[in-house]
Amino acid sequence: MNDFRTILPPARASFSIGYADRLMLVGSCFTENMGKRLKESKFQALTNPFGIVYNPVSMASSLEYLLSEHCPFTEQDLFENAGLWHSWEHHGHFSRPDRKAALTGVLDAWQSFSKHLKVTNRLLLTFGTSDVFTLLKTGQVVANNHKMPGALFEQRRLSVSETVEKVQSVLEKIKERNPDLEVVLTVSPVRHLRSGLVENQRSKAVLVLACEEICRTLPYAHYFPAYELLIDDLRDYRFYDTDMVHPSALAEEYVWAFFKKTFFTETTEKVLGRVEKIRAAAQHRPFHPNTPQHQAFVQAQLADINQMEQEYPGLDFEEEKRKHGLRGEGREHGLHGEDGSARIGFR
Repeated sequence: MNDFRTILPPARASFSIGYADRLMLVGSCFTENMGKRLKESKFQALTNPFGIVYNPVSMASSLEYLLSEHCPFTEQDLFENAGLWHSWEHHGHFSRPDRKAALTGVLDAWQSFSKHLKVTNRLLLTFGTSDVFTLLKTGQVVANNHKMPGALFEQRRLSVSETVEKVQSVLEKIKERNPDLEVVLTVSPVRHLRSGLVENQRSKAVLVLACEEICRTLPYAHYFPAYELLIDDLRDYRFYDTDMVHPSALAEEYVWAFFKKTFFTETTEKVLGRVEKIRAAAQHRPFHPNTPQHQAFVQAQLADINQMEQEYPGLDFEEEKRKHGLRGEGREHGLHGEDGSARIGFR
């Protein structure tokens, strides 16, 4: 019988992503979504050193900066607009009213992510758009225009060759330092509709072709079809949010399940199941936290956490302990932590 749908079947990757791996995720929507899910699942993952980045040239630049021996940013790299100090290479959440505070945030992020990149062996890059803003004065492709006047920029579309050259160059440098590096490339399924549907499709086409070329040239680069899962597999507006731009919660779960089938081994899936059980228990809010029944529940959860920490020393359950009130011995405790089940979105 016809299922009235073309299903994209998952295929096991030639490598895996597990709890012993060190992950870094850079890019736009899919990066934010997957980074949060991986972090909450207790993987060793850091996401977006310079904040959300949409175009692949700026992503490559951010990785180049992290490879520098010394932080390349100074106060001279910041500019003021509308009462805030900004960086062309950073997302707006780095912007501050005080110039020194803005620079401190930039320096702290560089230090943390530069150190992590030295040990990263799983790098996930998500390309959002090939349409970029270039400073007319310098020719620099900016990661964020920070709502500066349009007269300062030329807006153009990256070519496939330019995208491949920039991204491939920095990946080769990282691979030279980290021989066990595996790279996952994907195109964000979020639609950039400001310039229209036709322009969005052309922009995405550049990214898809660039990913194909990079994966063809670099044997350690692999494509994950997040874009195709939304556009061709699910292919229905009920899988988009009310803005008709971002995937819905159901679509996000579908992509996450596909990701797990692609990259997680059976052992990793089992560990993840135990982690999810502990996280779900920590999100429970009791009506009567001081009853013997609830105290027994808390002790059972603590025993599960202790067992996991002994088996997998790298796992961090401090948040779950806090939600169980386990910061001190001998005190009465309940589950009064904030709800950790907030919707994860492609943002």
